[in-house]
Amino acid sequence: MTTTYSGPARLILVDGACISGMASLSTNQRGGLNGWGGTFRPDEITTDLRNADQGLQLELPYDRVGTVAVTGIRKLLATQVLMSLAGRGPAPF
Repeated sequence: MTTTYSGPARLILVDGACISGMASLSTNQRGGLNGWGGTFRPDEITTDLRNADQGLQLELPYDRVGTVAVTGIRKLLATQVLMSLAGRGPAPF
């Protein structure tokens, strides 16, 4: 069974900075692996965000938090990017 979440989220960088945005996440249980991941579209793009890749936290409503790594960044528009995330540990949704 696949579980999904789509809605507001905050990406917490290693230095504690928080970036608000919209997340679209799902679990993938292929071959017994309880992995999860998805995309995050930040409201703003900062240099720290561009350089972020490991040790990040993704906070969902109701204080649910998961550890994520950035696996890719794709430019959507001049002012928007879409970040691909791979979750670590239990999914927060």
